[in-house]
Amino acid sequence: MRVSLKEKQIHWEKLDNTANLFPAIAGQNTTNVYRISVTLTEYIEEGLLQEALDRVLPRFDTFRVRLRKGIFWHYFETNSRPAPLVRLESEYPCRYIEPYANNNYLFRITYYKCRINLEVFHVLADGMGGVNFLREITYQYLRLKYAKLEHDESDEFSDETSMNTEDSYVKNYKKSHKKGYHTKKAVMVKGEMLLAGEMSVMHGYMPVTELKEACRKYDVSINEYFTAVFLYSIYMEYLHGQPSKKPVAASIPVNLRPFFDSLTTRNFFVMVSAVFTPDRENIPFEEVVSIVRESLRGQINKEHLEELFSYNVSNQKNIFLRFVPIFIKILAMRFVYRSSAKANTTTVTNIGNIKIEEPYQPYIRHFHAMISRSTGQNIKGAICSYQNTMVFTITSVLADVSIQRRFFRMLAEDGITVIVETNGAVRED
Repeated sequence: MRVSLKEKQIHWEKLDNTANLFPAIAGQNTTNVYRISVTLTEYIEEGLLQEALDRVLPRFDTFRVRLRKGIFWHYFETNSRPAPLVRLESEYPCRYIEPYANNNYLFRITYYKCRINLEVFHVLADGMGGVNFLREITYQYLRLKYAKLEHDESDEFSDETSMNTEDSYVKNYKKSHKKGYHTKKAVMVKGEMLLAGEMSVMHGYMPVTELKEACRKYDVSINEYFTAVFLYSIYMEYLHGQPSKKPVAASIPVNLRPFFDSLTTRNFFVMVSAVFTPDRENIPFEEVVSIVRESLRGQINKEHLEELFSYNVSNQKNIFLRFVPIFIKILAMRFVYRSSAKANTTTVTNIGNIKIEEPYQPYIRHFHAMISRSTGQNIKGAICSYQNTMVFTITSVLADVSIQRRFFRMLAEDGITVIVETNGAVRED
C-alpha cells in the first residue's frame, strides 16, 4: 500500500552552499547525477523494494523535498507526494532526473536482477547522504523479505545513519579573501563519442589487502595510488607519453566531515586537484606517483580546505550579491563553472568503506559508485569498498577504452588481482 506524505507539514529550506551551483548547470549533458548501488545475494522483488522506499522516505527529510525557484535563490520545499515508483532498470546510468516525471523528487530507485540502484541529483546530498539513504532502504527491504530479520524492525535508523541536515559550510565558515580554485586549462580527453545518453561502465573488483600492499610499495594512500594510476593511464594512452604544455589534472572531492566534526547528510565537500605537467617524453610512473602524493598532501589540510569553502560562502553572504535576481546568478554561475571545469581532465571520487550491520551482511555481496560526465570531463572514476572488496568504477562517454585497459592492466602489474565487469556499451576487440 502506498504511503501518503500529506500529513507532514510543508516547510522550505535553503540549499547548502555547494548545492546552489547544481540547478544552474544541470541538463541532459551535464546531469550532476551520481549512482550508488548495492548487490544482494538474491533477485530483487519490486513490490518489497517499493514498500521499503515508502516506509523509509517519510523519515528522511533530506530526500523528501522538491526544488523551487525563488526570486533570488533556489530553495527546497517539503514534497508531500507519494514516493517515486521503483522501476526495472532500462536506461544507462546517471541520466538526467526530470522532476515532473518523478513526483517532483530529485532521486530515483531502480533495480536489475540482484542490484538496487539509487541515483541522486547532487543538489540533495553528497555521497555520504546517498549511502545513508540507500543503506536504510536496503535494511528495510531485507527485513520485509526475510522473517529472521523482522525482530530488528524499528522506527530507529541504524547507528551509522545520521539525520543531521545542517549547512556545515555556513556553520564552519571563516572570513576569507583568498580565491580557492585555479583555472589553468588542463588536457581534455576527446575522441569518438558514444550515442547521446549512452555511458560505458567498467567495474574493477580487487582485494583490499592486495591493494594496500601495492600502496605500501609507493608509500601512498589508496586515493593517491588510484589517482596516480588513472592520470598516468591518460598520459600514456591519450597523450601517448608525449610532452604537453597543459597539465593532466584530476579533481578530487574531499569529505570535510572528519576535519570539522560534522555529521550533516547534506553536501559537505570541496574539490582539490592532483596535477602534473608532462614536460618530457615517457615520464616514469614512479615520478607521477610522487608528484600526485605531494600535490594532494599539500592541499588536504584543515586550513587550506577551510579557505576553499570559505571563499565560496563569502560570495553567498555578500550583501550586494544576495539580492541579485536569480536569472543573473544562474548566468554568472554557469560562466564561472565553465571556466573552472576546464582546469581538470577528470574526477576521481571515493565514497569510502561502506559499513553494514552484522545481521544484514550475509545478504549483501558488494557496492558500486559511479558519477556522470561533466563539462570537459568525458571519463571519470569512482571508488568504494565493502568488507575486503574494493571496486573502482570508470564511467565514460567515449568509444575508445584504451585508458580503461591501461588502468586495470597497471593494477595487475602491481600484483593486484582484478576482475573486470562491463555494461557492454562498448564492443571490445
